[in-house]
Amino acid sequence: MSTATTGFLAPETELPEAKRKLLFWACFVALIATAFGFVIRSLILDDLGRAFNMTAVQKGQIAGVGLWPFAISIILFSLVIDRIGYGKAMVFAFACHVISAIMTITATSYSQLWWATFIVALANGTVEAVINPVVATLFPREKTKWLNILHAGWPGGMVLGGILTIALGTADWKMKVGLILIPTAIYGLLMLGCRFPVNERVAAGVSYRDMLREFGFIGALIASFLVVSEIGRVFSFPTALTWALIIWLTVAFGAYVGFAPGRGIFLVLVLIMIPLATTELGVDSWVTSLMTPEMERLGVAAGWILVYTAAIMTILRFCAGPIIHKLSPLGLLATCSGIAMVGLFALSKATGTTILLAATLYGIGKTFFWPTMLGVVSEQFPRGGAMTLNGISGVGMLGVGIVGAVLLGFIQDTSVERSLAAQHQALHQQVVVEKRWVFGTYKAVDPEKAKGLSKSDQQTITAVEGQAKKEALSTVAVFPLLMLLSYLGLIAYYKARGGYQAVHLTAEPSSGEA
Repeated sequence: MSTATTGFLAPETELPEAKRKLLFWACFVALIATAFGFVIRSLILDDLGRAFNMTAVQKGQIAGVGLWPFAISIILFSLVIDRIGYGKAMVFAFACHVISAIMTITATSYSQLWWATFIVALANGTVEAVINPVVATLFPREKTKWLNILHAGWPGGMVLGGILTIALGTADWKMKVGLILIPTAIYGLLMLGCRFPVNERVAAGVSYRDMLREFGFIGALIASFLVVSEIGRVFSFPTALTWALIIWLTVAFGAYVGFAPGRGIFLVLVLIMIPLATTELGVDSWVTSLMTPEMERLGVAAGWILVYTAAIMTILRFCAGPIIHKLSPLGLLATCSGIAMVGLFALSKATGTTILLAATLYGIGKTFFWPTMLGVVSEQFPRGGAMTLNGISGVGMLGVGIVGAVLLGFIQDTSVERSLAAQHQALHQQVVVEKRWVFGTYKAVDPEKAKGLSKSDQQTITAVEGQAKKEALSTVAVFPLLMLLSYLGLIAYYKARGGYQAVHLTAEPSSGEA
């Protein structure tokens, strides 16, 4: 792996330090805005469920649609971001943030809520499609460190947004949604004074086609399968049409890149990103709802779990540099996987004050996952430019949005249904109905039918649901276990080749293709 000096001007010399700092902090605040949207929707998920009469799976679908369209925008913008410009992309993100907030506040049906959440996910994906390659280009010699600092904006936004949302108490959930407009207005103003650098891939003369070859047709197959499968489910595409679109997109991409399969290690990282995203964002989408029964016993709002773990992440990400230097990026990821696994299992069993200890372990474990994975991809595959860097985020979001977040709802619904069938047969016959999800049909309690039950029967269902929520956390602990094993394998792979080193681009002859 090359560590040669680049053959192009570094962004430090292209942009004055004051301009680079302004741009970095504008990117930071934009990420805070995306976090506001995420944490607010997580904290009001049960309120939305009551307002729109949703089952647990439907709430999972709302949580999911807040994530998987992110992947569509981040992948699509990665294909064109270097040509349309970062500035125009940020204008689109700003407009989507504003429109989504207004649509959510004025929604009168589940469908309208779904589309409003879809639009904010597009905004969030566009923000990340811009800020990741921009920061990697601004700091080419310390990518993992600065990507971790940048992504402190995500948990920092969750802390600030979470505190503000909880502080509003029993106020109308629509007022809480309006909070997202605060950081949106700030990043919009900051971006007006920013000048964006040329991506290092473009500056080094690596062609557009060569960028796509790093991603490869196998990467395109994974992304196409996830995108088209979910779009097909949402819009009820025939199975044949879904598969025809997947095949067509993969073959078209493959033909353009000469059927280059993509870099092997990159494809491994892409697959790891799915359980990683589920462990972090999938659980974060649900943790307020999952921990409500236990937290209510303590007389504390369950949303504080999310705020507390986010505060841990914010502080530690600002300290990423020395930790990465000590452990290496892959060593850090392996360590965090083990801690997150223990933390999730502990949360599923914790009661009383032991919840704080379990939440601390989970918060530490998930801290460095996302930005360190981006750092590894950016350091190992700089020729992939925005495509590999953002593509892995897109696939991760697709995985958690389509399967991960919904899976947590499915685990709860089916656990409740099985418990009722085994212990409360008469009650089961009264309230359980058949529903559909991405993998077919399932049985779940109908909230409308449950409302008509006696107080005693409603208490029975509530108790069964509380146990099901804890079971969901213990089940999802298998994901960081898979990640731990994968990272240990990658560490062994790089050790056999002399150790992990960052790859630095050298200038290439221009092909006339950006």
